[in-house]
Amino acid sequence: MTETGSSQQGRKQSFEEALDKADSAVAAFARDDKTFVHKARIFLRDYPVAIPAMVMILSIIVFGIINPNFITPNTLSVVMKQVTVVGIVALAQTLIILTAGIDLSVSAILVLSSFIMGKIAVDSGVPVPVSVALGLTIATMMGAVNGVLVTKVKLPPFIVTLGTLQIFTALKLWYSKSQSLRSADVQEHAPSLLWFGKPITMGSATIIYGVVALILAAILVSYILRQTAWGRHVYAIGDDPEAAALSGINVDRTLIQVYAFAGLICGFAGWVSIGRVGSVSPIGFETANLDSITAVVIGGTSLFGGRGGVAGSVLGAIIVGVFNTGLVLARVDNYWQQFAVGCLVIIAVALDQWIRRATK
Repeated sequence: MTETGSSQQGRKQSFEEALDKADSAVAAFARDDKTFVHKARIFLRDYPVAIPAMVMILSIIVFGIINPNFITPNTLSVVMKQVTVVGIVALAQTLIILTAGIDLSVSAILVLSSFIMGKIAVDSGVPVPVSVALGLTIATMMGAVNGVLVTKVKLPPFIVTLGTLQIFTALKLWYSKSQSLRSADVQEHAPSLLWFGKPITMGSATIIYGVVALILAAILVSYILRQTAWGRHVYAIGDDPEAAALSGINVDRTLIQVYAFAGLICGFAGWVSIGRVGSVSPIGFETANLDSITAVVIGGTSLFGGRGGVAGSVLGAIIVGVFNTGLVLARVDNYWQQFAVGCLVIIAVALDQWIRRATK
């Protein structure tokens, strides 16, 4: 009995010692998981606008040190005017990418809708409000076509919009007869189309109404995405479309609405572009599709959908403008400007992949 009691006592003591070691190991694991890097990844995932904001501020400071003329109200206002149209198109691209899609046809929609507004008002004498409404309607329809092909025909967004890019470009060249709409004609017959190009002077800085339109459009789209059920559906679809469907969201209808809304925004960008440039060219803004994707990616919106926002996309467009203007003032050749922007895109996507691996 004494030996049996001693044996039980020994097993009890061994069990308690093992339990103490197990507890301490679990506690150590929990402490190791809350490292600074882990917390940083969680923060950047929850606040994706933080990275583009820091990059923009840092780039302005660096270029200001390289050339003090950069940090002047006049130069910064020039940057804002340069990114106005691309910034608005980036709002449309953000909606698409949030659903894990992509739209390569945004540039063709922009130019074709601007030609519809311009030619109907200038050549046919139709009142500007009517021509603008018609242009916006057709732009919305072109976006809806993309959405129908993606949802009903079940084609990948990249392939669909690559095809419609060619189709809309052909229609643009056919409708314009490959001829530009001259600034003098627009000024004479439809001066209201140039309204977004009118200057606003604030001290030594001069911006245009198009910049104000960009800011207001960004606020509106951000509100829709963050404060409405439809906006939450967009994020849910981008995060997991199957789970979104199981939760009662009509995925196909929402995606068609997203592409149609993106088309409407591109049509609005086409109207703004008339005022920004003063004319309409069939070869204008040909790179707006890639420029908008660049802005969205640099702005922190995930190409895999479900994470990001329009604030980051606008900052992304501004960052590209800051780099281009800053490098010009630093007398850097154009090809190095493209090199720098390309590096930014790769770094942004790499950061997105790193952040996506973060878990709460």
